[in-house]
Amino acid sequence: MSMQLQTLRKLFRRDLEKLKQEISLYKAETKIWVIEKNISNSAGNLCLHLLGNLNTYIGAEIGKSGYTRNRELEFSQKNVPRKELLDGIDSTLESVDRALSNMKEEELEKEYPLLVFAEKTSTGYFLVHLAVHLGYHLGQINYHRRLLDEPSTNLLGHL
Repeated sequence: MSMQLQTLRKLFRRDLEKLKQEISLYKAETKIWVIEKNISNSAGNLCLHLLGNLNTYIGAEIGKSGYTRNRELEFSQKNVPRKELLDGIDSTLESVDRALSNMKEEELEKEYPLLVFAEKTSTGYFLVHLAVHLGYHLGQINYHRRLLDEPSTNLLGHL
């Protein structure tokens, strides 16, 4: 297995484990679904979005898992139990890891089969994009949790 594939597997595993930790750290499960002021997506909806994204572009397309995405539900579904989110993260991690572990290095250079952006990209480029996308939304979830679930400690910490 190539260094790039090993690195991607480690990054997806790390960040999906961190996503699991973030969702687990909410003191009040209901806060996972809170939207306030200019925050347009709850942590729960961002989590569902990430699971749909990775299960579609890696699990189904690369791993041939048979997953079918309902992107609209990722943003409209509310109050999914925390355990269901955590189970979804676990199954997504397994699907992503299985798909990447079965890839050959030369597949990274091939064109990604779906047109996702304005132009076609290589599979390697698209996998890096997906890892960055996961990290971006993971940061939003972390910030959401600290801002809305722990208002007494605020983001300034202890002064």
